[in-house]
Amino acid sequence: MAKLEDPRTCLVLEPLRWALAAVDAGRSYESVVLEQVPAALPAWEVVGKVLLAEGYSVVHGLLNAEEFGVPQTRRRAVLIARRHGSPVLPKPTHRRYRKDASGAAGDLALPRWVSMGDVLNRDRPFVLVSNYGSGGDPAARGQRTSDQPACTVTGKIQRQRVMTADGIDLPRLTIAEAGCLQGFPVDYPWAGKGITQQIGNAVPPPLAEHILAAGLGLNRVPAPARTGAVGWPLGW
Repeated sequence: MAKLEDPRTCLVLEPLRWALAAVDAGRSYESVVLEQVPAALPAWEVVGKVLLAEGYSVVHGLLNAEEFGVPQTRRRAVLIARRHGSPVLPKPTHRRYRKDASGAAGDLALPRWVSMGDVLNRDRPFVLVSNYGSGGDPAARGQRTSDQPACTVTGKIQRQRVMTADGIDLPRLTIAEAGCLQGFPVDYPWAGKGITQQIGNAVPPPLAEHILAAGLGLNRVPAPARTGAVGWPLGW
């Protein structure tokens, strides 16, 4: 750790330490499921080799949140290890979003990705302007219209401008709306400090449930009787 610029980097290895301690104690975890930013995939590959040596079956790869009904484009590195049975990454339930004429890619038999307009109960179309500049250029801020999924939700989501197509500012996203873009129900009871950071750091629940179902060897994810902001089924 002394050689690292940021010691927090080692935190991605903490779950491996717990898993190995459980093996040494004779009470191995049945499943190990890890999720992080795409840059963590090489770390998951190393973790996977260690777990393979301890008798686990392992799979890892990148998943796209919009392919699981989340109204945002968000790529995550996932590792699933199982003590019994062969793990597989969950299969998409929706098409992948593409910024082109069709706006979608993948299996056309699947439903279209979920847009911001599908989940936010706003009375007019809108444009969400990112507070980050594309390619490091502050002036080149990414924009998504309400008929598209949001860009990756971060802890600074409320800094993003919301406006009409002709540039008139609209009210910025509320806490509830930001949570909906991360896949939470509109009435989720957020509490405590740094709520936008909580939202930005969370694993989108629809994606999380599919990953956990795969980690537990379930054939499918049951859909509960609850909906998002305007009645859209989360498909959990």
